[in-house]
Amino acid sequence: MSTFSLKVTALVLMLLDHIGSYFAPPMLPIGLCFVLRSLGRGAYPLFLFCLAQGYAHTRSRKKYLLRLYCAGLFMAFFSLWVERTFPAEEFGYYGNHNIFVPMLLVGLIVSAIEAGQRDRRKGLWMAAGIFALQFFYLVVSHMGPFRHLYGDTMTGLIPNLAINEYGFDFIILGVAMYFLRDKPGALAAAYIVFCAYQFSLGEYSDQFLMIWVLPLMLRYNGEKGRGMKWLFYVFYPLHTFVLFYLANFIVL
Repeated sequence: MSTFSLKVTALVLMLLDHIGSYFAPPMLPIGLCFVLRSLGRGAYPLFLFCLAQGYAHTRSRKKYLLRLYCAGLFMAFFSLWVERTFPAEEFGYYGNHNIFVPMLLVGLIVSAIEAGQRDRRKGLWMAAGIFALQFFYLVVSHMGPFRHLYGDTMTGLIPNLAINEYGFDFIILGVAMYFLRDKPGALAAAYIVFCAYQFSLGEYSDQFLMIWVLPLMLRYNGEKGRGMKWLFYVFYPLHTFVLFYLANFIVL
């Protein structure tokens, strides 16, 4: 499978996951919602896998990171606008959608590690910059009007390692996927260990179900496939808003 094929698969799984989330019982049967959400657990890992491959081969990492930051910033303010313009009692939109931030942080950490491998001083400066972002987040989030912004909105402004949609665990997974991208055996082992860790969280996480997409990753053929790099950036906010609106103002 090419990167494009994996990314489209991830888009479909993400759509199914969000259908199961927004159209929860009694709108859809509980069994169907379980199936949709279980399939959807594989969406973000596939996006991380594609990120690892894309970040290794992109012509400009600065532009790549800038796109992710701008997308995360857009989602932060878009979520805020949706919540205030379309207040919903049942299935709110606010703060539920911004996977661009953890993807951005994966790229930043990868760049810092690789810089450190070439030049230790430069790597330390980049790591210090990432740490400074975390401190800056804490300071700004307690200032004036920023105090009233939700965590996911703030992390769109100032990327935070702990406060983001998937948390620090998945940032570590993304970094591991990058450095193991040419070692399928080691990648599979690390992925299985990560799934086992998610399973150990018990009732607090069903993310271990993402194990089922590992065979898809192992079928990656090293090819990019078709372009359409903007498909994900457009589809992500569009489909989340459509599902949110349908669930709250059409179906209910």
